[in-house]
Amino acid sequence: MYPMDDGLVVWITGLSGAGKSTVGHMVWESLRQRGVPAIYLDGDVMREMLGAVHAHSQEERRALAHTYGRMCHALAAQGMTVVCSTISMFHAVRDWNRANNRRYLEIYLRVPVEELVRRDPKGLYARNDGRMIGLDAPFEAPLTPDLVIDNGGDVTAEESSGRILALIQASASS
Repeated sequence: MYPMDDGLVVWITGLSGAGKSTVGHMVWESLRQRGVPAIYLDGDVMREMLGAVHAHSQEERRALAHTYGRMCHALAAQGMTVVCSTISMFHAVRDWNRANNRRYLEIYLRVPVEELVRRDPKGLYARNDGRMIGLDAPFEAPLTPDLVIDNGGDVTAEESSGRILALIQASASS
């Protein structure tokens, strides 16, 4: 798809329940099946790995998101395609990613809050503890994503991953 010494960061963002993990994992699996050296990083898993399960202040969230961005950058610099699924609710984090990764694609899974509350796969919206991003905590929606996938419940994870894979392929050609 592209030279192996030129890594890529695929940053998938959106609110909780938007399908980031499902779609990101599908993109990663497809890339691996095509022989692309790829790694998948999930925000929830990284939060746990870093011992930050209870880090929910704005400052803690910002620090975690910057850490995720730096991890992606380090892996991409080694020739990896890094698929990262994370809320990453700050413009400053996404701006840093864009400025520091020569090959960076930002995907925004935009789902109406009403749909997220209806889906609520982890029960987070039902047990809202006053820290829900998009409800209680502000979410800085991406200003210049490379791809926006609007999904009010009518777009499958397969369709979303297909759109992202097409974007990755198109970016390799340019």
